[in-house]
Amino acid sequence: MKALKVLLIAIVVLMAVCLAGGLMLSPKFTVTRTVQINAAPEKIYALIADPRGWKQWSAWNQRDPAMAVEYSGPASGAGAVWAWKSKSQGDGRMTFTTAEPPKRLGYELFFPDFGTTSTGDFRLDANGGGTQVTWSMNGDMGANPIYRWMGLFMNKMVGPDFDSGLANLKALAEKS
Repeated sequence: MKALKVLLIAIVVLMAVCLAGGLMLSPKFTVTRTVQINAAPEKIYALIADPRGWKQWSAWNQRDPAMAVEYSGPASGAGAVWAWKSKSQGDGRMTFTTAEPPKRLGYELFFPDFGTTSTGDFRLDANGGGTQVTWSMNGDMGANPIYRWMGLFMNKMVGPDFDSGLANLKALAEKS
C-alpha cells in the first residue's frame, strides 16, 4: 500500500512539473528552411501560388494521396484557399494572404483540431542563375501547457516536412 501511495505522489508531482514547465515555455515557435533552386523566381512562384499545384511537391499531399481537398477563392495568389481532411495528416486550411509575384507569398494556416493559427511565407530571392527559396512558419501555441511543449519541438516535427517539400519543389522546378 505504501508503494502505491509513493507511486501516486510521484505521478502527481511529475504532472505538476510538466504543467508548470509548459506554462513557463514560450508559446511562440518558428520553423524556417531554405533551398537554392536552379530556376527563375517566376517559375517557382507559379508552383507555390496555386494551391492546386501543391499536390505535385508537398510532403503532406504525397504522404496521403487520398487527402480530401477543397479549393475556394481565386486560383492563385492572395485570397486563394485550400482546405483538407486527412486521416493521417490531420485537417487544416491554408489561406494565401499576401502575394508579391515573384518575390513573396504569405499564408495563414489553421488547424481546427488544435484551434491554432500560424502564419508564414515563401520568400524567393534571385541569386545568380537561380533562386534562393525560404519557407517559414511562425505560430503561437496559446496558453495550453501541452501545446507549448509541442511548440518546443515544432522545428523537429515540421522542419523535415519543409525539407522534403522544398526538395520536391526543387526537383519539379528544375525539370526542363
